[in-house]
Amino acid sequence: MATHLITGGAGFIGSHLADYLLGRGERVIVIDNLSTGRFSNIEHLEGRSGFECVIDDVRNEHLLDELIRRADRVFHLAASVGVRLIIERQTESLINNILGTERVLRSASRYRKSVLITSTSEVYGKSQKPVFSESDDRIMGPTDKARWGYASSKATDEFLALAHYQESKLPVVVVRLFNTVGPRQTGRYGMVIPNFVAQALKAQPLSVFGDGTQTRCFAHVHDVVPALVELMNRPAAYGKVFNIGSNEEISINQLAERVIQKAGSNSAITYVPYEAAYPPGFEDMERRVPDLRRIGDVIGYRPRKTLDDILADVVEEQRRHLQAEPNAGAAG
Repeated sequence: MATHLITGGAGFIGSHLADYLLGRGERVIVIDNLSTGRFSNIEHLEGRSGFECVIDDVRNEHLLDELIRRADRVFHLAASVGVRLIIERQTESLINNILGTERVLRSASRYRKSVLITSTSEVYGKSQKPVFSESDDRIMGPTDKARWGYASSKATDEFLALAHYQESKLPVVVVRLFNTVGPRQTGRYGMVIPNFVAQALKAQPLSVFGDGTQTRCFAHVHDVVPALVELMNRPAAYGKVFNIGSNEEISINQLAERVIQKAGSNSAITYVPYEAAYPPGFEDMERRVPDLRRIGDVIGYRPRKTLDDILADVVEEQRRHLQAEPNAGAAG
């Protein structure tokens, strides 16, 4: 029975990973400063055998070092996330992403512990390729657009991780996540599906930023989490970068219509110009579709959950929470 340290373990993905590992009979240590994670995501695990929660920051170097010493594997999910947060709190986001990862890798290297580093599809930048492959060149926007600072910080995390592998063969895996979605995800930092679902269930207009023709692919967290664990089980994955997501592409306009249908709502769709939705420094990507051949070859990954499955789960969860609120509204 191994011990797994999950940084950012009270976050959306981290809490599902904790559930999954504990369900397999493993031990889990979570560290989270609750800046974007929520204790309610892991509250149900309190008192469970094999679970330990530490409320602190990964930049607490001495504490982090001790937790990594005690662990067999590290899943590094702690990061500043969400386009709105990145733009509004640029300095903190950049420092948090780079310094936190550097400290995780330094301690993991000291104790020779395997590490999974979560990166993002944002690192592909403004590429116009129809499908993004892990070995593609990256095209970054200008430095006065804050969004690309986030992409560059996560790319730096990747460079650091791969440098440790190349210099000392530290067992490191890097994953680029493409719009992971599911229960427990909050729309607080601009995540589109939880925001759309919340608006639809309250019979409010769904706010589409830009013209809505931009497309995305959404993967269910229940597909993503087992893939993270399986990659850590495969030495063939060490020192490599993997896309994880779905290749079921949909425009934001189509997504809004689908959410309205799945929620049984009569909400309208409104269009909000980017300059009205975000502070200066925002720039969007038109498409973001992952090439999943590499991860398919190594662990046989194929997304099992469809977008309709994702929407059904998110609608069900949000409707349950809404019904529990006093004087809650409902879609008409």
